[in-house]
Amino acid sequence: MSFFDRLFGRRDANEAVRPLYNAVIALGRERHWYEQGGVPDTIDGRFEMIAACLSLVIARLELEAEQRQNVAWLVELFVSDMDSQLREIGIGDMVVGKHIGRMMGALGGRIGAYRDGLRTGTFEAALVRNLYRGTEPPAAALDHAAERLRALYLGLHAASADSIIAGRLP
Repeated sequence: MSFFDRLFGRRDANEAVRPLYNAVIALGRERHWYEQGGVPDTIDGRFEMIAACLSLVIARLELEAEQRQNVAWLVELFVSDMDSQLREIGIGDMVVGKHIGRMMGALGGRIGAYRDGLRTGTFEAALVRNLYRGTEPPAAALDHAAERLRALYLGLHAASADSIIAGRLP
């Protein structure tokens, strides 16, 4: 939101889901993912961890038709954040769009892969393929990540959409 928007009282519509987006980012940055979960503590690893958490949140919200707009705003915040992160690490204007396109494709793929993996019992394989980029982590690390992400998934399904939108993640 720009200085003038704040000065004149205008608000971005997607600000309604900012508490949720901030909670997802905070969750994806928790140290245990990288220490006990063995997720690489790199730019790619952090993207994958945030995408995993965001995927589960989006998959949950998509179950309710009235949450479509909130999902769209959540994705809009993700795109805006990733755009600024890419620029901050020195990616030039000419290729930022291509990177964002790949990130959006990756997020869409993660949503489907994790949703299907949880439903069919192939969640760990989806994590190895995506979160760990095809490199098999130590069993304890994979167990940690899978257990914590499953708990998030179950907690999201037990929570109301209003609670989730408010940023109260299980």
